[in-house]
Amino acid sequence: MKILMILENSFPPDVRVEKEIKSLLAVGHQIVLACSSIVSENELVDWNGAIVVKKKMSHFIYKSSVGCLRFPFYFNFWRKFLTIVFNKYEFNAIHLHDLPLAKVAKEFSVKYKIPFVLDLHENWPAAMKIAIHTNTILGKIFSSNLKWQKYEKESVVKAVKIITVVEEMKERISQSIPDENKIYILPNTISLENLTYENNSINNKRPTIFYAGGINIHRGLQIVLKALLEVKKELPNILFNIVGSGSYERELKNFVIEQNLEQNVIFLGWKTYEDMMEILNESDIAIISHLRSEQTDCSSPNKIFQYAFMKKPIISSDCRSLERILNDMQGGIVYTDHNHLELSEKILCLFQDDKLRKKLGESGHKAVLNKYNWQQSSKELIRLYKELEEA
Repeated sequence: MKILMILENSFPPDVRVEKEIKSLLAVGHQIVLACSSIVSENELVDWNGAIVVKKKMSHFIYKSSVGCLRFPFYFNFWRKFLTIVFNKYEFNAIHLHDLPLAKVAKEFSVKYKIPFVLDLHENWPAAMKIAIHTNTILGKIFSSNLKWQKYEKESVVKAVKIITVVEEMKERISQSIPDENKIYILPNTISLENLTYENNSINNKRPTIFYAGGINIHRGLQIVLKALLEVKKELPNILFNIVGSGSYERELKNFVIEQNLEQNVIFLGWKTYEDMMEILNESDIAIISHLRSEQTDCSSPNKIFQYAFMKKPIISSDCRSLERILNDMQGGIVYTDHNHLELSEKILCLFQDDKLRKKLGESGHKAVLNKYNWQQSSKELIRLYKELEEA
């Protein structure tokens, strides 16, 4: 099949989209990816055998995306762009990444009589509900959570196939459609291609905790820092390495200074994938501290699989999907999301039990090799398109 993929952002990078493209190309499908950029000029390039058509977007249009359900500017940009793409290529299917452009994608699927696949990377209405930009005065005017909820329910009915990232997401979406068999689960697992494990960790070093990802209030790192105040009483040289950056970073740094944790917490900023994995490899424990919400209860962060592959015991908050996956992998332990005292106890428990840390690390690693990897996960994506071809 010749598939038009639509991605609102620039490409590359986008790890999930990259993996999907490679998997579909490998079984003989052709891919044209239409994407936008506010910094790059219009361009058409080859990416590993896929055609990437990039359209420059003005800052005004980009900013208007938050109000796309109220005002036509954003959708009209994509209508004009996709008309140009369809005038140049013929397609057998439309594959949309994430919810916002579902209305536009459906319009083109009807016009050209081709199926529309909706790939939901996250619970978009829930993500918008807690996003900083939608909780400002202007954000609340332009973006209505009730409208996004209604829009999602309408969109999943209109799509021929739906992709979600976890079982919990499928469970939620299935409540809006009559046939749950059109929902496929494609988690954000890691690819084992060219990936090897080497134990280069340093012996007799400081006990070290690791986190990688964005830094906002919903990632729950403030709970980890409060827990460290308790852990430090037993382990004065505890070290917490934070790889990443974000809107809540300044508040966390101020807390570190106020609580005299400068020698225990290091903000490393964004790192290359290779550098990040090296820092992870030198750590003892990895943490996922997301605060529970409708969004995080249905999330599939690829860091859980990266941590497990590197044989790191994981401490996670009790978000539904994370707790289920972690229990299935037997690769870590869970704490109640806002409970810093419980978290401190779990951290101390792992540092005091070398055998448990090793057992959890080994179990998680095996689970990634045998089940939680892209080579296994992508079979659902391939099955989806095989069924479309045979329909």
